[in-house]
Amino acid sequence: MTQADPADPFGTAALRDGTLLAWRSSPTRLREDTATESDLVRAGYRDRVLTELAQNAADAATRAGITGAMRVWLGDDGLHVANTGSPLDGPGVQALTALRASAKTGGVGRFGVGFTAVLAVSDDIGIRSRTGSIRFSAERTRAVLREHDLTPPRSGVPVLRLAWPTAEPPVSGFDTEIVLRLRPDVDARALLDGFRAEAAELLLELPALGSITIGDDELTRTRTDLGGGVHEIVVGEHRWWEGEGPHARWLVPVTAAGEITPLGDDVLRAPTRSDEELSLPVLVVADVPMQPDRRRLLPGAPLDRIAEGYARFAAALPADQRIALVPVPGFARSEADGLLREAVLAELRTHPWLPAAAGGDDLVPERATALDGLTDELAEALADVVPGLVAPALCGPRYASLLAAVDVHRIGPARVAELLAGLDRDPQWWRRLYDALEPLVVDAVVAEELASIPVPLSDGRLVTGPRTTVLGADLGVDGPLVLPWVRLVHPDAAHPLLARLGAGTVTAVDLLSDPALFAAVEDVDPDDDEAAAELADTVLRLAGHVPVGSLPRDLGALLLPDVDGELVPADELLLPDAPLADVLVDESPFGTVDSKVIDRYGVDALRAVGVGWGFTVLRAELPTGPDHDLPDEGQWWETVDTDPDTLVAVRDLDLVDETRWARALTLLAADPDTADALADRDGYTAWWLRTYAVLDGQPLGRLRAPDDTTFEGLLDPCPHPDADRLRACLASPVVDSTALAALLLDRLADPDRDPAPAVVAAAHGALAAAYASGVLDVAALDLPDAVRSIAGTVVDAADALVLDRPWLAAVVPAERIVMGTTATAGALAELLDLPLASDTVSAEPTGPGRATEWSREPQAVLAAATTGVPLPRGPLTVHDRLVVSCSGAVTGEREVAWWVDRSGTTHCTPAGFAAAVASGGAGS
Repeated sequence: MTQADPADPFGTAALRDGTLLAWRSSPTRLREDTATESDLVRAGYRDRVLTELAQNAADAATRAGITGAMRVWLGDDGLHVANTGSPLDGPGVQALTALRASAKTGGVGRFGVGFTAVLAVSDDIGIRSRTGSIRFSAERTRAVLREHDLTPPRSGVPVLRLAWPTAEPPVSGFDTEIVLRLRPDVDARALLDGFRAEAAELLLELPALGSITIGDDELTRTRTDLGGGVHEIVVGEHRWWEGEGPHARWLVPVTAAGEITPLGDDVLRAPTRSDEELSLPVLVVADVPMQPDRRRLLPGAPLDRIAEGYARFAAALPADQRIALVPVPGFARSEADGLLREAVLAELRTHPWLPAAAGGDDLVPERATALDGLTDELAEALADVVPGLVAPALCGPRYASLLAAVDVHRIGPARVAELLAGLDRDPQWWRRLYDALEPLVVDAVVAEELASIPVPLSDGRLVTGPRTTVLGADLGVDGPLVLPWVRLVHPDAAHPLLARLGAGTVTAVDLLSDPALFAAVEDVDPDDDEAAAELADTVLRLAGHVPVGSLPRDLGALLLPDVDGELVPADELLLPDAPLADVLVDESPFGTVDSKVIDRYGVDALRAVGVGWGFTVLRAELPTGPDHDLPDEGQWWETVDTDPDTLVAVRDLDLVDETRWARALTLLAADPDTADALADRDGYTAWWLRTYAVLDGQPLGRLRAPDDTTFEGLLDPCPHPDADRLRACLASPVVDSTALAALLLDRLADPDRDPAPAVVAAAHGALAAAYASGVLDVAALDLPDAVRSIAGTVVDAADALVLDRPWLAAVVPAERIVMGTTATAGALAELLDLPLASDTVSAEPTGPGRATEWSREPQAVLAAATTGVPLPRGPLTVHDRLVVSCSGAVTGEREVAWWVDRSGTTHCTPAGFAAAVASGGAGS
C-alpha cells in the first residue's frame, strides 16, 4: 500500500494529473466540464451557498454522531464557514473534484455537485480540515492549462476540477473550515445578511445542526418533548411544534402563548428548500427523491407516503388547535402541492383526531357530524341523540370549509328535529334541550326547520310540533294537568322557544274558557263518578288561580258532589254558611257542596266555577241579545239602545225573598264585584233592582237618594244604610222612564203629599223635558183628575192653566197655575192635556202711557245691569199706574206692574221694570 504524502494527504497531485490527462486527451471534455460547472452555478445551485454548506456540515455532524455547530464570518481574506463533525477525507476530496459524483452513502444529500454553489461568490476556495486542507483556484487552473498547452474556454475554467494541498488548519474549535475569497463584485455584508435570514430555517430543516452563528449573531435550536410525539422547537424568537411520520417531519409555527399560526404558503423541504410550492399549513421536511439540484421532485416520486402519521400529529395537539392543520380549501400551487394536499386530507379523513363534543374520544372526520351553532349545552343534550358530534368550538361558519374538506357531515336544525322524533325523555330533559336550541333560532328559516320538534304534553303524550300546543302562562298549578280538550305543554318542559316556534300562550282563564272544555263538561256522565272527579280535579286546580267571576257561566255545569254525595252542577251549589243562603227564598234550588271538596281545592276555586257564596256576577263580552238566562232579561234589552261591549250582571236576583231585601242589598253593596254592577244605571242589575227589589213595601225605583232633594216630598228617601252605593238603583233626578213619570203625576195629585212649590216646578219641568225628548210612552200614562198648582194645592184639572207667559201670573191666581218653566210650557200642557194660559186669558191696558225706548229709561238700564241680563228691545210704554181689562178664563180689571199687549208692546210701571227686564220684555 502506497504511503500517503504528508504534504498532500489526499493525493491531489494524482487527481490533477488524471484530470489533465483527460482534458488533453479530449479537449471537448474540458469544455463540457466548464459548461457543466457553469450551468450548476447559474441554475440548480443559484442562491444556495449557505444551504449547501449547511447540508455538508449536517452530514459531517451525523457521521460523527454529534450535534453539529456552524459558524460564518467575514475575515480579511474572505468569507469563512466552519463546522464541527467528521473532517475532510480522501473520498470526499475525490467527490469534490469529480463534479458529477458524491462520496456520501447517506445523509441529507447524495450528490457532491452541491458544493458548486460556492462558485456563485468565489473563484478561490479553501477547505481547511484537521485531516488536511485543499484549495481550488480559477487563476491557478488557468496557469496549469497554459503550462499544458490547453486553451481555456472563453466562458471560463472549471474551478472545482483541480485541487491543490495547503497547510492552513481550520479555526480552533471546528473540524472543517471553508474560506471563500469573494469576487470583487460580491457585496459581503449583503451576503451575510442573507445568510442570517436563512439560518433559522436551516436549523429546522437539518436537525443534525444545533447552532449556526452568522457574524456575531448565534442561533441555537432547542427541542423539548411535549408528549404524544410532539416536540417544541425554538430557534431564536421563533417556535414550532414538530410531528414526525415514517417519511416526513411537519413543523407548524406557534406563538409564545401556544397558538398555532398556520403557514399556507411555503415550499417542500427535502430536506432543504426546493422549488416545489406548497399551500399546506405546516412546514414539510420529507425524505423524497429529488432531482440532482434538489429543486424539483423526480417524476413519480411517492408523495402520498409523506402524509403518513399526519393525523396522529394533529391528534397530539391541543383540541382547540387541531383544526389549524387542515389545508385551507383552494387551488393547488403546484402539481406536487395538489398531490400532497390530497394525501394529507385523505389521512385526516380516515383517522381519529377531530375533537368530539363533551370531551369524548377523538372522531374520524368522515364519520363525524357538525351542527351549525352547536353549543356546549346543546352538545350535552344531544350527546346520545346525534352520534359523532364535533366539538362546539368548531361548528361555527369559520371552520365550515375546513370540516367540509375532511368530509365531516354537516346537519342543521331540521335534521335534529328528525332525530328527536319519538324520543322518550322526561320533560326536564326537553326543557334543557329547548334552552340549548334557543340561540340557534335567529330567523324565520331556522324556526321553520324546527317546526316538527317533539313537545311533551302535560297529560304525558308526546306530539310533533309546537304549533298545535299551548303554553300555560303563570297557571300556578303544581304538577302536570290532564287536559283532554287542549294540548298543554308539560309545565316542566315549558320554554319561551316553543312560543317562538308557534306554540300559543294561554292563561288559566283561557283554558277554562275554552268551548272544548264546556263540551267536555256537558259530556260527562253523571253516573261516572271517576270521570267526573278527574275532570273536576283539573278544572278546580286551575280555577284556584283565577279571579272569581272571570269565567264563563258555562263552567257552572261542572259536576261536584254535594253534602249527600250526589253529583250536582257547580252553579246549583252553595258553600257552607254562604251569606247568600240567608237572603234567598226557602225553596231556592241551591244545595251545599261537600266540605271535602272545599278542603282540597279551596273556597276561591269553587267560587270561580260558580259555587255560590254571595251573589254571582255574570260577564259576557260582546253580547247580542237576551240569551244569558237572567230573570226578565228580555225586558231590560228593550231599554238598551245599542248592544253593550260587555254585559255585567248579578245573577239569581229573582230568588231573593221579598222580606229579606235589606240584607240582600247590604250583601250586594259590600262585595266589590257586585257593587260595580250596582253602579251602572243603564246596566241590567241596576235596572232589575229599580224594577223588582222592594224596601219598606216600595220598589227601589220609587225611592230617592237621601241627599237628592229634586223630588223631595214626592218620592220617599231610601232608608237603607248603603243608599249612597245604591244610587243607580234608585229613582233618577231626571225623568228617564214612563214609570217614574206616572209615579210623579200620581204623587203630584196626591193631597196627602206636601211638596214645596220649588219641587212642584222642578217635577213639572222634568216631566215636560222627558215628554219633549220622546222618553215617555204617553199612551201608557193614565192622567189623574187633579194636578198640583204652583201654590202647592191640588186643583181639579178642569180649572188649571199652564202658565206660558210670565206677565199672565199677575192676573191668574196661583191656585190655578201649573208650571215648570215657561220654556217647556207647551210640552207640559200637551202632556197634562191642560190649556195654556195665553190661549184662555186676554187683557189690554185701559189707559194711555208714555211711549219711550228701553235705553232711555234709567230704571230699565239699572235693572239690566244689576241682574246681568241684556236690555230688552222692542216698543216700550211707561205708565204711572197700569190697569188691564181681562176676559176669557179671567175677567175684570186688574192692576199690574207690567204687561205685554197683543201688538207686542211692553207696558211698564216704575215698579215693574225689574220683572219686565228679567223676563226679557215682549221677547218672553
